[in-house]
Amino acid sequence: MRREASVLHLDLDAFFAAVEQRDKPSLRGRPVVVGGVGGRGVVATASYEARAYGARSAMSTAEARRRCPPGTAFLGGRFAAYRRTSDVVMGLLREVSPLVEPVSIDEAYVDLAAGGCDVSVDGVTELARDLKARIAEATGGVTGSVGIGTSKLMAKIGSDLQKPDGLVVVPPGSELDVLHPLPVTRLGGVGPATAERLHQIGVATVGDLAAKSLPDLVALAGKAHGAGLHALARAEDDRPVVPDREAKSVSHEETFERDLTDLAVLNREIDSMAARVGERLRKSAFSGRTVTLKLRRYDFTTMTRSQTLPQPTDDPRQISATARRLLAEAGTQGGLRLLGVGVSGLSVYAQGDLFAEDDDGSPMAASDETTPEEAPPEPPQPADKRWWPGQDVRHEELGAGWVWGRGLGRVTVRFEGPSTAPGPVRTLAADDPLLEPADPPDWRMHP
Repeated sequence: MRREASVLHLDLDAFFAAVEQRDKPSLRGRPVVVGGVGGRGVVATASYEARAYGARSAMSTAEARRRCPPGTAFLGGRFAAYRRTSDVVMGLLREVSPLVEPVSIDEAYVDLAAGGCDVSVDGVTELARDLKARIAEATGGVTGSVGIGTSKLMAKIGSDLQKPDGLVVVPPGSELDVLHPLPVTRLGGVGPATAERLHQIGVATVGDLAAKSLPDLVALAGKAHGAGLHALARAEDDRPVVPDREAKSVSHEETFERDLTDLAVLNREIDSMAARVGERLRKSAFSGRTVTLKLRRYDFTTMTRSQTLPQPTDDPRQISATARRLLAEAGTQGGLRLLGVGVSGLSVYAQGDLFAEDDDGSPMAASDETTPEEAPPEPPQPADKRWWPGQDVRHEELGAGWVWGRGLGRVTVRFEGPSTAPGPVRTLAADDPLLEPADPPDWRMHP
């Protein structure tokens, strides 16, 4: 932990949905859900309007559809658009300091001391206000929440306290006053399984955790994890800002209070870990081909089992199913003390069912005005004309727009862009030769 509040954490607000609302003026102020639009899809990001109805990342798209009102836009991802916007933001951060550590496409740490900044509380507050304004201007209105503190832990905690569009500086010496009233789940490394074990011993807040002794936490969570929790509860975090790190794998593991042999219980643990890994993959705009299961047995022997998939994935259900098979093959004889699930062989985001249809082949509309249960089956579309909600398109006569919905051999397009007013909707033949997929619009260009 540093003497000055010189670590900044930026978290862009509902990033994927914010980019969609910027580029599609008819969606501004409306609920927007981005992710897999098929019946087996998973939510990557929900706008704050959609979160008001309970939609959230890692939720199944089917559940989000049940919670959100008619008129909610369910869109497939446009990662070229997100990456372009992210690159602009990361460039602005590097103007502040040479030490910028991207954590994901919408999140980064910045070492302000390395940039020669005024690291007084007033100085970093003014810097953050200016940075937030420049980000909003450069990205066409995408906002970010900023936390600044004496460590990565406190900076990240600060950025989450006043979302969206927040700014929190945690002054040196006030770390425990900020940290201890928070739910223990705010600490990195406290997943559902660990949280449940902590709740069983009366730990609900970080302050409760800080009151536990190191031996108690080691007995509960294992030597490494228990020591880590003990340190974080006391705001002890000396991790440096590492510029431009490249992730090679994403994983999560849990150490159990007692050795487990029940396959049903262990499979539930795998499901929980796979959900966390899948969420981190989606947030980082990566997918991976190799699923690895790590096991530590009752005698402390550690082993790994891996399987390489035909296609990259970030789907927690596929990750979980693969890890479950690996566990069944490895067996639980004698009991397991630790389980871990990881994905490696990472590549740029390529969600397997991002454009998948619902199980019955029904069409999906961005407006969700026709539900899958009400819609008749859709005839197969030509392979080169497979439209999906949110996709950027250009019509030779009508101009640029995006796919509003599709079905029954037709595609509905809304013709508008980031610098226009909400545009008209036109329904065309799905094989219209004048309609083609297009690159994302550049919000910096005027019509």
